[in-house]
Amino acid sequence: MKYLDQLLDLSVQAGHAIMEIYRSGNFDVQTKDDNSPLTRADKASHRLIKAGLYDLFPDIPLISEEGRDQPFEQRQSWSQFWLVDPLDGTKEFIKRNGEFTVNIALIQDRQPVFGIIYAPVWDMLYYGDKETGAFKARPGDNAIAIRVDTRESGLIAVKSRSHASAEEEAFFNPLDIADVISVGSSLKFCMVAEGRAQVYYRHGPTWEWDTAAGHAIVNAAGGLVAIPGGHPLQYNKEVIKNGSFYVMSKNYLPSA
Repeated sequence: MKYLDQLLDLSVQAGHAIMEIYRSGNFDVQTKDDNSPLTRADKASHRLIKAGLYDLFPDIPLISEEGRDQPFEQRQSWSQFWLVDPLDGTKEFIKRNGEFTVNIALIQDRQPVFGIIYAPVWDMLYYGDKETGAFKARPGDNAIAIRVDTRESGLIAVKSRSHASAEEEAFFNPLDIADVISVGSSLKFCMVAEGRAQVYYRHGPTWEWDTAAGHAIVNAAGGLVAIPGGHPLQYNKEVIKNGSFYVMSKNYLPSA
């Protein structure tokens, strides 16, 4: 990926801006139109990432959770764009449990082709693309290649910290689940990508910026992200929301 080091550094800078506010305790929590929370940290991270991406890639458009809405009539012709969640897991940020991330993804022809997730409290970067694979690293350290764990039985499922559902339980029932881990934000994708879990299911809506970076990293690590029926999750839809989807290290679905 062109300017990889600069992109990783940009993610870390955004994480540091978030952590400065996290430590201060002055979050200035507001409620957006969709009833989701918004903090000073979301805004600070957005401003920093937006400026950094436009500096590195002035010709590639940007969609960010905290940015200006881009009408479908304008963006439907985009073959490539950045898709950013400046602070994924704002609820976890407010709860102060450390399970929040910075998400940056590059979308090409409706699919994520590159992604970075930085977990500021863990001080860990996850990133990858299908050409070079997936990696994790502490900022400044050598990267370690990561790969999904395709075990045949005794699967570990990862669940949402804040969005568990009965449909989630129903999805897991036919699978050979030995243990369940709960974690917030896009860290669930990272856990599948590095082999700490083998399956994650999300019922109900998320936004495209919630999933894009994790989707790219799981793909790069050899896994899959799909909607019920097996088709890949798509991006740059007219309404940029996802329905239900699953993340797996391999296809364990009994009907497949």
